[in-house]
Amino acid sequence: MTRLKKTIRYTVSFLVMVVFLYLAFRGQDFGAIWNSLVSVHWTWVALLIVGGILSHLARAWRWQYLLVPIKDRVTLRNSFSAVMIGYMVNNFLPRVGEVVRPYSLGKHENISKSAAFGSVIIERILDVITFFSILLAVMFVYSGSFVELFPSLASMETLFLFGSVAAFAFFVVLFFKAAFFFTLLKKLLVVMPEKLRGKFNELFDSFVSGFEVSKRPNEFWMIIVTSYLVQGLYLLLMYIPFFAFPEMAGHSLDFGAATILLVASTVAFALPTPSGFGTYHSFTSFVLMKLYHVDGVTALSYTILTHEVGVFLTLVIGAYYFFRDHVRVAEMVEAKG
Repeated sequence: MTRLKKTIRYTVSFLVMVVFLYLAFRGQDFGAIWNSLVSVHWTWVALLIVGGILSHLARAWRWQYLLVPIKDRVTLRNSFSAVMIGYMVNNFLPRVGEVVRPYSLGKHENISKSAAFGSVIIERILDVITFFSILLAVMFVYSGSFVELFPSLASMETLFLFGSVAAFAFFVVLFFKAAFFFTLLKKLLVVMPEKLRGKFNELFDSFVSGFEVSKRPNEFWMIIVTSYLVQGLYLLLMYIPFFAFPEMAGHSLDFGAATILLVASTVAFALPTPSGFGTYHSFTSFVLMKLYHVDGVTALSYTILTHEVGVFLTLVIGAYYFFRDHVRVAEMVEAKG
């Protein structure tokens, strides 16, 4: 990426962040928001912090199993360190942390950085599948909450259950038939320019290599368990803060509501802003206010608490490992280039 393209990319990212922060906080009483934040039940905030750390540990734990085809014994300490450094970098440079993470792990475990990067992409595929599965399962269990908000879903309750099971089945099939699946995708690339096609072919080959873990039953089932654990913890991180704000009582905020907020936050983090700044606050507060009739001050306080606790954890823990492991900024820049 040329310097001009990088400048444009980061400028656009910054502008998107500013626009959504403005949309989220315009016309709000900042004094009231501050009073709402300092009056939270701190026991629940402590649980939120513990849950955040556990979610990162669960992701690092799963990564160990995904890396088995590359190296049998990647330590949890090093995988967790790489995860936290990557998230720390994402707080400033969107998506760059996804490249820094395999670089950091490759440096300490002496493994191929490109192969480790392929495992990160596999992670994202698994995240989408497991999240979709949990989403549909929660929509089935808490169908009443969703039908109340979206009456058109009343006739689709059974489909939620079948969809959840189908997503889980696809998870399993993808592992055991990865070679066939990606070979088919490679054939569909014939319409692309040869240079670009070569890069995709190399990436698909790394995916197939990563899915070789399916030949080891113990690791395969642990990947399933840890994948659902990661998404389950993310769901809890949206649910736990409901109890931190007394004003949220009586708003029908159950696991169904937490799931809808998780969908909104997933979309927010997919947009090109540093760690979802602005987009997360705007999307999540909008859902709380429009769907669950939470007042604007409490809705924004919820977004600040949940978002900034996450950012704080990644900054503190990521910075600790960054300096502890002697990671150099110049090397990271070269790695992502």
